[in-house]
Amino acid sequence: MELGKLGEQWVREALERRGAGILALNWRCRYGELDIIAATDTRLLFVEVKTRRSNSFAEAREAVDWRKQKRLLRAAQCYLLAHPEEGRQPRFDVAEVYAPEGIHTRHPRMIYYKNAFDGGAFGDEDSCL
Repeated sequence: MELGKLGEQWVREALERRGAGILALNWRCRYGELDIIAATDTRLLFVEVKTRRSNSFAEAREAVDWRKQKRLLRAAQCYLLAHPEEGRQPRFDVAEVYAPEGIHTRHPRMIYYKNAFDGGAFGDEDSCL
């Protein structure tokens, strides 16, 4: 298993332990991929997972720049259009996973950022259909 997929698995398991239901993993549309889509009673969580061996070059969350955020927002729009029954409030979270021994890491360090960026672009005129 590659390190990125393992990081996503660790985050998914952590979300499930905290009571979130997993709705989709690696959901794709023409704008990109949503790593994890999870739900609580009131929130729909779009979780971007960034896994690294270390943060010596940069923090993992820094890879979620404005360009990546725009792609995530558009992909989330597509998901919501494909699931019109979804009534929960969307939230964009970023999970950093540090695994110093790569796939052999036994205890990864995870940092979870709730509401990591604003989803205000939902009113964008671009359509994903």
